[in-house]
Formats: sequence, C-alpha cells, structure tokens
Amino acid sequence: MAQSEIEAIRALLSSKPRPVGWPERRKRLDDVGSVWPVADDVKVTTVDVNGVPGEWSIVPGSDPSRVLMFFHGGGYCSGSIVSHRRLVTEAGRAARVRTLAIAYRLAPEHPFPAAYHDVLTAWRFLRDQNISAAHIAIGGDSAGASLTLALIGRLRDAQEELPGCAWLISPWTDLTMSGSTLSSRDAVDPLIHKQYLIELADAYLPAGMDRKDPRVSPLYADLKGFPPVLIQVGSAETLLDDATRFAAVAGAGDDRVTLEIWPHMIHAWPLWNAHLDPGRRALADAGTFIKEHLRG
Repeated sequence: MAQSEIEAIRALLSSKPRPVGWPERRKRLDDVGSVWPVADDVKVTTVDVNGVPGEWSIVPGSDPSRVLMFFHGGGYCSGSIVSHRRLVTEAGRAARVRTLAIAYRLAPEHPFPAAYHDVLTAWRFLRDQNISAAHIAIGGDSAGASLTLALIGRLRDAQEELPGCAWLISPWTDLTMSGSTLSSRDAVDPLIHKQYLIELADAYLPAGMDRKDPRVSPLYADLKGFPPVLIQVGSAETLLDDATRFAAVAGAGDDRVTLEIWPHMIHAWPLWNAHLDPGRRALADAGTFIKEHLRG
C-alpha cells in the first residue's frame, strides 16, 4: 500500500515540469503542497509575529501552553504557510500542541541574513507570550530545518534558554553540496537535484560568503549542548547524506539525536500525509517525540 501511495505522489510531482521563474515556482509548491486541505476541526488564526507573518493553529484537546514553531522548506526561495499548512496542523494534532507557522522572507528578494533574522524574531515573539522555552519545540523541513538549527545555535552561543526539542524533516545541512547521495540518489529523487540546489544557494547567499558558515550549513557547526533532535529522512532522496552526516556529528558531540530513515520515501514526504500512510506515521512519531520532551 505504501509503495503505491508514494508512486501516486511521485506522479503528482512529475505531472508538470519545474517552472522557471520564482513566482511560478512558489505557486507550484503552494499548489502541490496544499492539494489536500486542512482537517475541518483545525482552528487557524493569522498573527503578526513582530512584523513577520505567522499563523496559529490548534485542534480540540491540544495544550495551548505547548507550542510547535515551524519553518517551512522550499530552498529559502519558495514554500509558504499555505504549502505547509496541512503538514503543520497535523503535526500539532499528533503532538497535542498549538502550532505557529512562520512566513520568513524569501530569496532572492531577501537573501541571507533576512530569514536568519526572521526566525529569531519569531522566537522572541513566542518568549514574549510568556511561553517557557522548555515548552517550545522548533521544527522545519529542508531549508526550514537548517533555519531551525541556525536559531538553536544562535541561542546557545548567546547562552539563552533553548527549546525543549527540535524536529527536522529532510534537512538541508550542507550548502557546499558535498553529500554523496546527491549523486547516488539523483535518479530516484523526483524533487531535489544538485544543480537545483546550487541555483537555490546562489540565490540565497551573498557573493563570496563561505558556504561552510554554520549559520547556513549547520553540518559544520559546533553542535554541543543542543536539545534533543529528531531527524526524519527518506531513503530515496538526494539529501539523505545531509541528514546522516549531521546525525553523526551531533551524536559525536554527545547530543541526543534520533535518526529515522524511511524506506522508499522522497524529500519532505510528510507534506502529503492526507493520502500517504508513511507521512501520517512519521507525524505520529514526531508527535510522540515532541510530547515526551515538552512534558515537563
């Protein structure tokens, strides 16, 4: 069943060629990410996150004092609250928490460090709501996962309180593009290819910036003292090596890291949880992880 479901998602993603312009690419990701709407029992509310657009969501029975703050993927150049709404709201259901989705600024109109500043603004907003740091989980997929790690590193370096845990889906941790699976998985990944990543990195990073800078490539960061991290990655995606190498580096620094490699799954597969059983099961695992670490 899971194999036929993922093939249907592959067909959806390959039904049209990748658009050329940034507006067209953003519309395409919104379209394929939101092909299935949020559940009827989800309450969604827009919010001004100190100048950054955001969206609260909650389902009946969830604890509003616990929050999952989520940064969407899209290579820093696309993705939105719309494209990831089903993913974020169902993750909140699984964890029994309130969610806050953040629409950080996108490149190339707003290159680094715009998004890096926006995620800190979002963290400050949450803390100003008198929500304990230990009651906040931070999550993201792909580029959003990298922003999650960049924010935690920034807080750790400033000796501030850290979130209770972090959740990473298909993280893009190395903007030098040195991962071996960028080549070995190229033929089976319907979404992410090395040349495309190079184009995204060129749009996001200022000319001459070191691509090993830990603010954009957390694989090269000092990861000691990070909160517990759950990493979920598909075996059929080119960023598999970005996830496994990051898990090894973080684990070697004595951080608690849980790595899940999901057979046959593609990049950011939980996006299509409405019609993909492994997507729903991945969210259930993430919900259990978040509940465990925000319980105190």
